[in-house]
Amino acid sequence: MGAASFGGLRANPAKLVARIEHFYAPPKESAALARGDRGGGVVSLRAGLVGLGAMGRHHARILSELDGVDFVGVVEPEGEPGRAARGVPVLRELPELVALGIDYAVVACPTALHEEIGLQLADEGICALIEKPLAHSVPAAARLVAAFEGAGLVAGVGHIERYNPALQSLRGRLEAGALGEVFQVVTRRQGPFPHRVSDVGVVKDLATHDIDLTGWVTGQEYASVSARTVSKSGRLHEDMVAVVGQLADGTMVNHLVNWLSPLKERSTVVTGERGCFVADTLTADLTFYANGARDTEWEALRAFRGVSEGDMIRYAIPKREPLLVEHERFRDAVRGSGTGASASASGGSGASGGSGASGDGDGDRYGYGDGDGGIVPLRQGLRTVEVSLIVLESAERGVTMEVRPPREGRGPGEHVGHCGHGEGVVHVG
Repeated sequence: MGAASFGGLRANPAKLVARIEHFYAPPKESAALARGDRGGGVVSLRAGLVGLGAMGRHHARILSELDGVDFVGVVEPEGEPGRAARGVPVLRELPELVALGIDYAVVACPTALHEEIGLQLADEGICALIEKPLAHSVPAAARLVAAFEGAGLVAGVGHIERYNPALQSLRGRLEAGALGEVFQVVTRRQGPFPHRVSDVGVVKDLATHDIDLTGWVTGQEYASVSARTVSKSGRLHEDMVAVVGQLADGTMVNHLVNWLSPLKERSTVVTGERGCFVADTLTADLTFYANGARDTEWEALRAFRGVSEGDMIRYAIPKREPLLVEHERFRDAVRGSGTGASASASGGSGASGGSGASGDGDGDRYGYGDGDGGIVPLRQGLRTVEVSLIVLESAERGVTMEVRPPREGRGPGEHVGHCGHGEGVVHVG
């Protein structure tokens, strides 16, 4: 807590007492524990869903079949009262779902409503898996982080690409040094126009996938971005974005994202000193193109070996549905947290000072060290929102923008630029 904040509380003793009481108050008991489940796995978790759109229907399918989970209801304001979805009632209001005694909820409503729904869930002591992007703005995302961390609740963001088998295999191979030095990450994500999306443009809806997965597979933060956007559909938001960026370690980044193409493409290409990996996330295939070894007796050429075609390997990897794996990880995180107080999967410390349900403690507070076995902490979702909005600002201003690295001393959502000006670069202040 900063000096100014503490001074404000000191001037208001009642508010200070309330803050202290809140900090030391025992966490709300989860619905599962209230029903008598003390970790023996006898009682299933009760889960609800908010939103029954294109993505919501997929969540409903998984929830209705997920082991150890009772899917009890869906909130869909546009739905018909009394209608059933996957065998559960369709409700009009969130309090109706809360009244069913849910342990956690999946939030798959329009992005603009994520903050409102998420804050209500946190206030009720209910864990939440919130679809990406975490929120429509940085302040909204920051308020969600603060609410769930403050309540000591498990909360995650639905960045589903992290559970794609091809990308999980790619990340493991990069960590093992299979490429040596990484030079460049290139992603292409394009396809037909999605009529399901109307509240955000292609940057928030699709490019957030690439921003998150790039940071995750490399373990690096963005250092700068330069973007251009176009809008051809006649809607308020952009339909296409091209981004050139640089990561903190100097790796070059390129993202091409649009929903104007009849060709559906989802690819991630990582190039390094030993070759390149190509991950196709539509088919979950990972292919390695090796830089062929070429010996030479000419001493003058030994300093630069050059690049030549070598072996090509397509890896045989298990292919489980990413959305199912995401749900399994979140279910396990909620189970493992008990009340949610011992570990907040938001990435920060829980109410009792836990290390985070993603399993790596404060090292994951902002970074990408959660591996392929956990959930995506809210703070990482916040970071993706921050970078995506810098991409939009870069496109609007037509300049390269530096991205301030996150640090422990800055609160969630505090501005990620820094003051000053460089030649050809705008430092956000």
